[in-house]
Amino acid sequence: MQTSPAHAAHHGDREIETLQEFDATVSARGTLAGFRVQAVDLTDRTKELLTSDTAGAVFLGCPMRPDATAKVRADGALVFPPLPDLPFDPYRGHLYSPDELFAGLDKGYEHTPDALGYAWFQRTKADGDIFASMLRSVHDDAVSDALDELLRATQVVGVMGGHAMARGTQAYAGAARLGRELTRAGFTVATGGGPGAMEAANLGAYAAPFEDAMLDKACELLAGAPSFTPSITDWARAAFEVRARWPEGAGSVGIPTWFYGHEPPNAFASHIAKYFANATREDGLLARSNAGIVFLPGAAGTVQEVFDNATPNYYESRGEPTPMVLVDRAHWTERLPAWPLLQSLARGRAMEDRIALVDRIEDAPEALKRLAG
Repeated sequence: MQTSPAHAAHHGDREIETLQEFDATVSARGTLAGFRVQAVDLTDRTKELLTSDTAGAVFLGCPMRPDATAKVRADGALVFPPLPDLPFDPYRGHLYSPDELFAGLDKGYEHTPDALGYAWFQRTKADGDIFASMLRSVHDDAVSDALDELLRATQVVGVMGGHAMARGTQAYAGAARLGRELTRAGFTVATGGGPGAMEAANLGAYAAPFEDAMLDKACELLAGAPSFTPSITDWARAAFEVRARWPEGAGSVGIPTWFYGHEPPNAFASHIAKYFANATREDGLLARSNAGIVFLPGAAGTVQEVFDNATPNYYESRGEPTPMVLVDRAHWTERLPAWPLLQSLARGRAMEDRIALVDRIEDAPEALKRLAG
C-alpha cells in the first residue's frame, strides 16, 4: 500500500502537492505553465514564481507573497487564495491522518480539528450559504482525488459493519482478526472509518506486522473504554495509547463523514478520507473496494450498503461484479434477512457466483478467495 504522496508524474504529470514536487518541477522543466499547485506554501518560493512561466497554471490555496501573486495572475494563472478562518483546508492535497484530526486531544476532543470541522458543518449546513456549500464540495473533491492517488494499483477489500460493536467483545476481536488476516494477505483494508466494527478492522490491519499476541493485548487495553459514548476523549485516548505502545503498524484506509459527526473517526486507519457529503463517501467506499466487500452484522446503514453494492453488481455498471461476503447466517437470514433477497436478486445474473454467506468471521477470507476465482 502506498504510504507517501505520489510524485507529480504519477498523477497526470500536472499536479504539484508538495514543496519537493514544486522544486523538482521548476528544476527539471523551468516552467509551471499549465500545472495545478495544490495547498503548497510558496511564501519562500517568490524568486521561482517571479522567474517561471505560470500561464494557465492554477494555484489552489497556496500562500504566496503579494508580488508573486500579482505576477502569476498577470501571466494568466488562476489563484484561489487560502481561507485561514476555516477549521479545514478545502484544497488539501493529501488525506487526513489520525494525528491531524485528533490534534489537541490532550485538551479534550472538542478542541480537535475533527470536532471543530463538525461544529462548522453543523453551523453552515442548514443556512443555505452557497459559499459554505461550495467549500464543502471543493473539500470533498480534493479528498476523492487524494484517495484515488493513494489506492492506485492496490487491491482493496472493504469491511462494513455497525458502529455499535463494543470494544472488549468477541465480535470486536473477530473483526480485528479479519482486518489482520486481510492485510497479511496483501489487501488494503478500507472501512467506514468510524467506531465499532470499522475500528476493529482498522485495528486488525494496524496489528498485521506484529506477533499475534499483540492484537489480544491491544483489545484488552481498549476494553477499558468500550464505546465512544459517553466520552469520545477517553475512547480516542485509549486508541492512541495502543498506537504509542506498538508504533508503526500497517496502513489501512478509513472513510468517515462529518454528516455523522457524532461518530468520531477511529485512530487506527493510517489514511483517513473524511467527507462532508455522506452519499459521496458511501459510494466512494463501495466503488473502491475492487477486491470485494465483507459485510459484518450491522443495522440500517450496513443493510443499505449491501444493496448499494448489489446494484452495480446486478447491472455490471462498474464492470465485472465484485465479491460480496455476508458474515453471520442468523443475522442475515433471521434478524435482518437481507441474504434471501440478495440471493433472489442475483439469480441468473453474473453476480450469482460472487456472493456468499458464511457463519463465522474466520470463514470470510477463504470465501473472498473462492469468489474471486
